[in-house]
Amino acid sequence: VQLQASGGGLVQSGGSLRLSCAASGSMHSFPSVAWYRQAPGKQRELVASMRGRSPLMYADSVKGRFTISRNNARNTVYLQMNNLKPDDTAIYYCAAGETSPGDFWGQGTQVTVSS
Repeated sequence: VQLQASGGGLVQSGGSLRLSCAASGSMHSFPSVAWYRQAPGKQRELVASMRGRSPLMYADSVKGRFTISRNNARNTVYLQMNNLKPDDTAIYYCAAGETSPGDFWGQGTQVTVSS
């Protein structure tokens, strides 16, 4: 299975972006999905995760602003990001798996938020 992340870009503070993660195979096989991000000079952090159709967690820094969702019919996972802040600048990665979202990884998409 290959994951293809897209939707990143340059946006002003307060703006919105929607990231997409398209899978080459059926997402039904991977109930656990997540979005991670890595900012320059920092460790990769878990941003949001879900199992099945239920969101499991959001990082404290994105609660109330980001929403993870999935469309199994389109084999795609989304991350809606609203009220973006400069601290959200990072490369965002999607991940998926059967029991935990670490079996497969996307290539990353750059999100840059200007102040």
